[in-house]
Amino acid sequence: MARTTDGDDTPVPQRLLAAATRLFAERGYDRTSVQEIVEAAGVTKGALYHYFGSKEDLLQEIYARMLRIQQERLDAYADADEPVEKRLRGAAADVVVTTIDNLDDADIFFRSMHHLSPGKHKQVRAERRRYHERFRALVEEGQQSGVFSSATPADLVVDYHFGSVHHLSTWYRPDGPLSPHELADHLADLLLRALRP
Repeated sequence: MARTTDGDDTPVPQRLLAAATRLFAERGYDRTSVQEIVEAAGVTKGALYHYFGSKEDLLQEIYARMLRIQQERLDAYADADEPVEKRLRGAAADVVVTTIDNLDDADIFFRSMHHLSPGKHKQVRAERRRYHERFRALVEEGQQSGVFSSATPADLVVDYHFGSVHHLSTWYRPDGPLSPHELADHLADLLLRALRP
């Protein structure tokens, strides 16, 4: 069995993911070989295949780990004992910050998702849909209670917000004029203004 650290304090799966993320971001998924990944991680191909069945599995996990963080955080906002406006605003800002915190992951995924097999692509889309549905449920809760306007369908409101989020990697720069939290506040405010009765 492959060792979990392979002589390094960082567990092998995390080293492989870090190496793959860096290489996919620099060179692109299709121009990065398995050999380059294992060399950058300082492990053998056997170690890679012990933890990940393929390079495609690494690509899927790069996005899945970010989505797991975002889903956990969204669930915490959605389940909080707070007014719906505060919960939605927190969730709307959080998805911006967590996307910026994982900008390479988001960029790699949106540039490379077409490389996933149909089955893996379907699985990722289902996980994203679960996130979007939970977010939409907050919008619908506010619309049904009269806190938010129902003039615009909840689906369109959600697509509008996530359209901005999914394109952050194409224009957001960490050295730009807005910090992640400032940008998150602006985008969350835009969303709530669009929902004002």
